[in-house]
Amino acid sequence: MSYSYAKCFDPNGARHGIPTFPWRCAPDGYATRRQLRARGLRPGGQPVAGQVLRPRYRRGPLVAYLYRLDCAKPVRPMTPAKRAALAKANTARRTCPQCRRDAGYVIPTSLGVCVPCAYPDDEQRAA
Repeated sequence: MSYSYAKCFDPNGARHGIPTFPWRCAPDGYATRRQLRARGLRPGGQPVAGQVLRPRYRRGPLVAYLYRLDCAKPVRPMTPAKRAALAKANTARRTCPQCRRDAGYVIPTSLGVCVPCAYPDDEQRAA
């Protein structure tokens, strides 16, 4: 057993407070949020049941929290109102506040406006 593996193996939670396992070594019955979502589940208000640690050189370890599969609940279905609200929000992210046109892409927050409005001189040179 390597030293880094031993630092991450704490199934009783004596060292870290919750059961801790090395990366890719979580026991059956536990899953991360992404793994739950892939199965059509969500944590459903349950507390974190464990964690998986991946040590890194000169930095803190990567942490993935684990949830119990038997306590997970199904994902709530998308309602028509929620679908309409998401469509409206995405349209707002694509609309330039300066020229009021649909840019065809999500406007970067660093610019705040579409690319032609941010760099009007570049468009004249290209023509």
